[in-house]
Amino acid sequence: MTPDDIIIAARSALGIPFQHQGRTSSGMDCVGLLLYVADRLGIEYTDVSGYSRRPSGGLIESTFDAHVESGTLLRIDPDRMQSGDFLMMRFGRDPQHLAIFTGSTIVHAYETVGKVAEHRLDEAWERRIVRVYRFTGVLV
Repeated sequence: MTPDDIIIAARSALGIPFQHQGRTSSGMDCVGLLLYVADRLGIEYTDVSGYSRRPSGGLIESTFDAHVESGTLLRIDPDRMQSGDFLMMRFGRDPQHLAIFTGSTIVHAYETVGKVAEHRLDEAWERRIVRVYRFTGVLV
C-alpha cells in the first residue's frame, strides 16, 4: 500500500454528504471517511459509535491508541507527516476531527461545508493538528 493508494481512496469519497456517524456513500463523518478508506484498502479496523458531535474526554485518542497497540496504525511525529497520513485535529480543547493529508491539502468530511471536501492545509488548519497516524505497512 502506498500513500497514493490512500489518497485515491480518500478522493473517491469527495462530494459525499456529511452525516454525523455516517459510514456509507450516502453520508459520512470524518471517522466514517477513515473507515471508508480502510475498507477500500482491505484494512481491518474496529469501529466506534455513539460519540457526540464534539467528542471529549480522550475518546478519539484512546480509540486511535488502541489501533496503535493492535498494530493497525503507527503514531508519527507531526514534523514527519507525509502524504497518506491521518491528522487528528482540535477545534476546542479536545481533538474532535480527522483528516487525510495529501502533501499540500487535506481530505475530510467537514460539517461546515456539508460534505467530504479537499482544500489546502493552511496555517490555521496546521495549528489544529495534535497527532498524526499512518497505516502500518505504508510504503514510504
